[in-house]
Amino acid sequence: MVAVRTCVACRSRGARTELLRVVLHDGRLLADDRAVLPGRGAWVHPTARCLDQAVTRGAFARALRASGRPDAGPLENRLKTLMDN
Repeated sequence: MVAVRTCVACRSRGARTELLRVVLHDGRLLADDRAVLPGRGAWVHPTARCLDQAVTRGAFARALRASGRPDAGPLENRLKTLMDN
């Protein structure tokens, strides 16, 4: 059986292997490539479109139950690295 997750941006469902887990650490959004970091996680497609949509709509803050807007800079840098490879 394949684990299914929902993208916080586009709300489409996909296999856990197709989505990227994001966690909140010290007010910053971090990519959890191996899905092992502690705490609540949010799942997003590793595309610029879904990332932008999630940040604009505040989906990460809602899904991670964070107050205020978390810093998406580290996540955006990591995603750019993933897309360049």
